[in-house]
Order: sequence, then structure tokens, then C-alpha cells
Amino acid sequence: MGGVIHAMAKIVKTILAIIAAMLAVPVTAQNQGTLLSADPVIDTPPGMQAWAIRYVTTDDNGHLIEASGMVAAPREALPSRPRDVLAWTHGTWGVARDCVLDTPRLLTLTPGLGDAIRRGMVVVMPNYPGLGTPTPHPYLVGRSAAQATLDSVRAVRAISGAAAGNRFAVWGESQGGHAALWTGQLARRYAPDLELVGVAAAAPPTDLAANLRGGSDPSVRAVLTAFTAYSWSQHFGVPLTGLGSRSTRGVITRLAQNVCTTDGGKPRLGTMLGVLVLRRDLRNVDLGTIQPWAQIARRNSPAAADYGVPFLISQNLRDAIVSAEVTHSYARRLCRNRARLRYIELSGEGHESSGFDSAAETIGWVEARFRGDAAPNDCRHI
Repeated sequence: MGGVIHAMAKIVKTILAIIAAMLAVPVTAQNQGTLLSADPVIDTPPGMQAWAIRYVTTDDNGHLIEASGMVAAPREALPSRPRDVLAWTHGTWGVARDCVLDTPRLLTLTPGLGDAIRRGMVVVMPNYPGLGTPTPHPYLVGRSAAQATLDSVRAVRAISGAAAGNRFAVWGESQGGHAALWTGQLARRYAPDLELVGVAAAAPPTDLAANLRGGSDPSVRAVLTAFTAYSWSQHFGVPLTGLGSRSTRGVITRLAQNVCTTDGGKPRLGTMLGVLVLRRDLRNVDLGTIQPWAQIARRNSPAAADYGVPFLISQNLRDAIVSAEVTHSYARRLCRNRARLRYIELSGEGHESSGFDSAAETIGWVEARFRGDAAPNDCRHI
């Protein structure tokens, strides 16, 4: 009898799976910002609820694609008015599909998350296209990252338990600072249904050619050059020829396909040897002077313009990855273009801690933007 019941259960499960597949609507039949799924996270910090989401966005060519991310919200009774949303755009995890943080680490390693939740905000954390989804990851491609971020803010409105509204701020670190600036740049045109109140960026790449040549850590510079070249080669169809020998290009490909900064711990021996090879072979390679790489870098550097909302930029003077002088130059250009800017010089460990070092002041600044307070402006001192 038990065998019969087990067999019937398998049949029912199969039928339900077929029905679900038949009812599923393909991404191409959806609109950008459509929520495809929201799976509740069981183990969350006290006072927090979370969902792993998949949603529809568009790539930089306007094609509909699927993206993934995480949403966190207060675990309390639904408010009388929609909650404000903070979009957190993370730093570099790698360019391979599997370079994503698992849920417990993401909820722990997102700067200011607990503080934002205690202040009643919903926090959406997009993974960017190609991280956790099958398309190649367009690393430091501004339009792609911005559109995925804006569509994640749209998607979270469909989660009833989050009670998210249309008002949002964006804050990012490193690669995510670049994404945050691009999100501010495109928000009005791409997502006029959303109300952006402020853009915050910690250690953001702002002049990609200068950033790739300006970092003082040669090992990190070699890895980031490999990530960038491989990703742009895949995304824009640019061959790696011109970037060293065939052997060098093989090392670039292997590092990009296998190295994730989410792994933690000590790098593997093969990774360390590959980095040493690239430090030697790419020592005199400057993507900012080689076409079409230079053009791609220029096209994907965020504009130093007034986006119509206040800025907050934080930068550590000892940053060995994102040059403080490059960031400061961008800040001066923002001020010349009459942007309203709060500029923070950090004193923490360096690049890797920029998000955490600036979290308290940034979350307070974001909350003040939601309240409608006048934004501070440091342009007279920059």
C-alpha cells in the first residue's frame, strides 16, 4: 500500500510541475520591473524579514532579461503609508555566474542593513545581470547596472509584506558606487514612476580608464583588469587580442571564470600564480589608451552632472584600489556643475571597509532625504 501511495504522490507532483510550467509566463512576455518570484528567507536577523527575488529588467541594448536579488524589510505590522526604499548596490564579487553571496552572509555583510531596517526602510539588494542568472555579467557597464537597480525597486513594490512605495534612495560601494551614480543619472528617464531622493556612493569608480591605471595595489589592478577585459569581451564582443600573448589571454580568461571575491579565505595557489603572471604581462597595458577599450571605458564612466537630487560621496585617502584623487576630481566637477554634494573623507582601513566606515553617516543622510530636510553642501570646501 505504501508503494502505491508513494507512486501516486510522484504522479501528482509531476502533474503539478507540468501545470506550473504551462502557467509560467516567459520573461519576454513581461514588462521591466515585473516581479517573477519572491521566496521568503527563513533565517533572518531579529526584527527583519527577507525574500530572494527574481525580476525582469532590460540590458543596455534594451532586451528583456532576468535578474535576481534580495529584499529585506521590517518584521512588524504593515504601516499606514508605504515604506521608503533604499537600494544597496554591492561592490565587486567577480564576473562569473556563481559569484554571488549566500543569503546569511549577504544579510550580515551589507553595510547599514540593520540600521536601515530599524528606521523603517525596505532595502533591496540587486545582484546585477549575470550574477546568479545565465547572461554574461556586464562588469562596470553603467546602463545595465542602473536599469537592473531601478527595476529591482519597481519589483519590490509587488511584495505585499514589504509595503514598499515609490520613493527611494540608492547607495553603493566600489563597483556599486559606480552603479549608484549611474542609477541617479538614468532614474528620471528610465523610471519616471519612481521618486529618487538622493544618491550615495562609497569609493566609486568615476573615470574608468583612470581608475584602472590609478590603483596602487598591483595585484588588485591585475585582477580588475582581467575582470574588466573578460567581461567587456563577452558583453561587447571585443576580442582579447592586443592584451599580451595567447598565454596571457588564457590567464585572463581563467581568472575571470574562476575567481570570486565572495569565496573568502586565502586565494588558491593557481590564482596567486595567475595574478603574478598578469602583474608582469599587463604591467604596461593601459586599457584607457587602447581601442575599443578606451571608448568603452569613457562611455561607461558616470557623468559629473546635477541629476536633480543631492549626492553623498565618501572616500578613504589611503584607498589602494580606487584612487582618492580620481574621486576628488569627480567631486570637483560635480560642484562646478552645481550639484549639491556632501563629501566625506574616511579614516578606516581602506577600500574594503568603505561601506561600513561610511554606513552610519550615510544611513542618517538617507533618512534626512526621506524626511525632506535641506541637504548639506560641501562644495565650497572641495
